Amino acid sequence: MQIRRAESLKPFNTLSLQASAAALVRVSNDQELAQAMDWSRSQGLPVLPLGEGSNVVLAGDLDALVVRQCNEDLKVVAEENDRVTLRISAGHDWHRLVMRTLEAGFYGLENLALIPGTVGAAPIQNIGAYGVEFERFVVAVQGLEMRTGEHLMLTAAECAFAYRDSVFKGELRDRVIITAVDIQLSRRPQSDLDYPALRDELARRRVANPQPEDVFAAVVDLRKRRLPDPDKEPNAGSFFKNPVISAERAQAMRTRWPGLPCFAQAGGRVKIPAAWLIEQAGWKGRRVGGVGVHPGHALVLVNHGSDSGKELLALAASIRESVSRQFEVTLEMEPRVYGLQA
Repeated sequence: MQIRRAESLKPFNTLSLQASAAALVRVSNDQELAQAMDWSRSQGLPVLPLGEGSNVVLAGDLDALVVRQCNEDLKVVAEENDRVTLRISAGHDWHRLVMRTLEAGFYGLENLALIPGTVGAAPIQNIGAYGVEFERFVVAVQGLEMRTGEHLMLTAAECAFAYRDSVFKGELRDRVIITAVDIQLSRRPQSDLDYPALRDELARRRVANPQPEDVFAAVVDLRKRRLPDPDKEPNAGSFFKNPVISAERAQAMRTRWPGLPCFAQAGGRVKIPAAWLIEQAGWKGRRVGGVGVHPGHALVLVNHGSDSGKELLALAASIRESVSRQFEVTLEMEPRVYGLQA
């Protein structure tokens, strides 16, 4: 285990923003992680776990020990009938996990293919795509309490999952570093085909009886067509959450804007696409300085060469203000912001 001082974080965030960490360490097991946390306490530095940096905005330098977990362990911890419970280390690349489980005949994650990031980030954001959210599979989340180094385990219920949300973004934010996640999958194909865009893609491919491998391939192609590659156009994926509003408010909006797409949610609420709001407000494809909105997907903010996270946040603030003024809807950012005080 080697701790590096004043390390650049530009290679470790998909927006390719320039920032440095007071210290950075790569760990390959829980013992090294515990040692790194002991060191951080001796130095008076907070710990900040960082996976692939696909859901963060670095707005300045970080006075912290940035920890990157590099282990990709996967093991079966329980089996019952056609159900199998897996324990996956937090450092495991998410898309590689989806491929590994599919190859092993463990089904369920195929709708979540090609989502950037690591397994440790999945419960924080409660990642979701094409009609499926991560919480559906969670049995437990393992972690270490940052202040004391004590081990903890949270059940799925204790994680308080919600749309793009969890206890790790609320009560336990910056208090726990996730080390592993236990998920339950099925040996029997049970793909979720309810999402309209996924159904259309499978129909376009003329797949009459979709198997998990067909769903996986369709999702990969959909994401590649719809979203820019961060290696070519630095971005953090969907930058804003889709607002969820009351049915009455949605009806009033549709009366004024008949083209507004609406999706019914539990409890009589309605989800509306943030991308539609942003596009109607005139932001799709616009560029401001070194940042801009992607011309193919209004929900994606792109770094065109800026090193400033603050410049990107200024663009996001302008978009939020514009949408709020036109539609009286407040957009909420998905990425987490670090270093804003710098």
